Amino acid sequence: MSTLCGIGYDSHRLVAGRPLLLGGVQIPHERGASGHSDADVLAHAVIDALLGAAGLGDIGEHFPDTDERFSGADSMGLLGEVVAMLEARGLALVNVDCTVLLEQPKLGANRSAIRSSLAEALGLEPQRVNVKASTGEGIGFVGRGEGVAALAIASVQPAG
Repeated sequence: MSTLCGIGYDSHRLVAGRPLLLGGVQIPHERGASGHSDADVLAHAVIDALLGAAGLGDIGEHFPDTDERFSGADSMGLLGEVVAMLEARGLALVNVDCTVLLEQPKLGANRSAIRSSLAEALGLEPQRVNVKASTGEGIGFVGRGEGVAALAIASVQPAG
C-alpha cells in the first residue's frame, strides 16, 4: 500500500464569551468559536483529514454533536483518539499541512505554539506539521469577522 491522503475542513461562528482555541492553543481574542465541543476548528479539520486518509468516515460519525458525551469535549483529546484509531489499523502519520482562515487576530505570534501542540498530539516531529494562516480579505463570513475556518490535509502510510 502506498501513501494515503485525506482532506478536512471545518468552520465555526465567532461569539462572545467563548475562548478561541486553535490546534489546542488558546489565542487571545474577545470572541471564540461556538460549538458543541470546545470548537477547535483546526483540530476538527485535522481529525477529518486523518479519518479521510484512513477511509474512516468523518468527525460527525465518531464524535456526533448530538451525543452529550462530547458536549464541551477537548478536541485535542479527540484528535489523540483518532491517532490511536489509525495506529490500531497499522497506519503511521507522515505529515499534516493546514491553513486557518481568520480575519482577526493575526496568528503569526502563535503559529509556532500551534505547530508544536499539533505535532505533540499527532506524535510527529514539528517539521512534519505545517500551519499557515490567511484572511478573507473582507469577503465572506471570514472576511466579515463572523467566523473562523480551517483546512487540513494529512498523509498516512502503512506502519513499519
